[in-house]
Amino acid sequence: MGKGFFEVPVAVNEPVKEYRPGSPERAEVLTTYKKMYNSTVDVPLYINGKNVKTGDTATMSCPHDHKHILGTYHRATKKNISDAIDTALKARNDWAATPWEQRAGIFLRAAELIAGPYRAKINAATMLGQSKNIYQAEIDAACELIDFLRFNVQFMTEIYAEQPESTSAAWNRLEYRPLEGFIYAITPFNFTAIAGNLPASAALMGNVVIWKPSDSQVYSAKVILDVFKEAGVPAGVIQMVMGDPVMITDTVLASPDFSGLHFTGSTHVFKDIWQKIGTNIHNYKTYPRIVGETGGKDFIVAHKTANPQQVATAIARGAFEFQGQKCSAASRCYISKSIWEKVKKVLIADVNSFKMGSPEDMSNFVTAVIHEGSFKKLAKYIDQAKKDKNAEIIVGGNYDKSKGYFIEPTVIVTKDPKYATMCTELFGPVVTIYVFEDKDWEKTLHLVDETGEYALTGAVFSEDRYALEKAVRILENAAGNFYINDKPTGAVVGQQPFGGARASGTNDKAGSKLNLYRWVSPRMVKETFVSPTDYKYPFLG
Repeated sequence: MGKGFFEVPVAVNEPVKEYRPGSPERAEVLTTYKKMYNSTVDVPLYINGKNVKTGDTATMSCPHDHKHILGTYHRATKKNISDAIDTALKARNDWAATPWEQRAGIFLRAAELIAGPYRAKINAATMLGQSKNIYQAEIDAACELIDFLRFNVQFMTEIYAEQPESTSAAWNRLEYRPLEGFIYAITPFNFTAIAGNLPASAALMGNVVIWKPSDSQVYSAKVILDVFKEAGVPAGVIQMVMGDPVMITDTVLASPDFSGLHFTGSTHVFKDIWQKIGTNIHNYKTYPRIVGETGGKDFIVAHKTANPQQVATAIARGAFEFQGQKCSAASRCYISKSIWEKVKKVLIADVNSFKMGSPEDMSNFVTAVIHEGSFKKLAKYIDQAKKDKNAEIIVGGNYDKSKGYFIEPTVIVTKDPKYATMCTELFGPVVTIYVFEDKDWEKTLHLVDETGEYALTGAVFSEDRYALEKAVRILENAAGNFYINDKPTGAVVGQQPFGGARASGTNDKAGSKLNLYRWVSPRMVKETFVSPTDYKYPFLG
């Protein structure tokens, strides 16, 4: 299955709009935000091309204004999930047989819909439902999702074009078949782009997908679904279901036709699902593909030669953009003693200059964390740090949930490199710093590598190339995405394929061909032009 006579446009990254005061895009998104804020939406299940309302509903609200109801969504029954599986399998034959250029056309159209008529709506939905400021919404819900859709089409055509060598005697070709069965996509609250990419990437390769978005992201998930429908994704190809995650997962994994998991979420949940898949392995028609991106305890390490201003900026952005709710967010830092006072001065000034509040006010750098559960967890660790003798909060440390789930960006300094907040994933605007002696560079690098179970992202700052080389070598397995003199967040599709190993996932690199390979099962076809008519080889005489 090569490209044949068809070519697709070479993918380029979607330009990020700046939303400067007075700009037309700023006015448009604010108008859309206010209109959506002042209305409510009812989100049904989407099964076999039809909206399904069960009457068992849950509410959606703004994290920064939790008493304000954005709408409701319907929760699935076990029969709804079984219906979704059955109708997806019925849709599979036609979808798998659909020529690749037709599938490409659908998802390229989806990209253009988001780039154009849906841009303000998907950004506003992400601002309202996930409390992202406009810039964080723009680089996620608009630009990254557009990039995923465009680049995946390019990656697909490159995969199909990769063919074995043929000879004058035989034509050898690879057919990149979709998996035999259906894919289960579980998506997180923190990135609208991931919510769109996980089902779309598998569907692009000819698979059918049961998609369960996070309960905390259903509001923008509905916009993604509207885009997919308008782009022409056929009924049954992507089914969207919400509800009890254990019931949905158990029902999906009980099906003999389950053939793959595309997951982003917590390490604990991923391990539980993997265990259930293993328990059910004798029931499946094929060995399921398991792709997961999970937690992180991401680091910044600064050598004595590092620029203190750059290090402080990397911490301020890397730890506190989107309230530290990125799986790549910097949450543990190791700063060389000789530059610490300068880093500290700049960092405290930066954090004190942050404005916090609703994303509607675009002068706010940070807003609220996603829900009360996250708020309580973060407050508990902050309160403990206030009590502990080996920890000091140098800025932040306050919180308030009276209107929204607001946690002040908080910087903890500890004398214990294995202090709780240096090791535990918090997923919020809390960063912990350990100051090391200049002479202990190599020792500290080993400490970074040996601390915690994760290996997602990490950054090293140094103007000494020998020190950098040592860090690159020692930290080889400590991060799947490794940054030199830059913050550990902000991976761009097509430029920095994303994923980590250890307890951070299977490292299948979303935003690259590597991920798409997981959703195909190649068939090798050899066609011999003139078949032998005698079994005897020359050596037989």
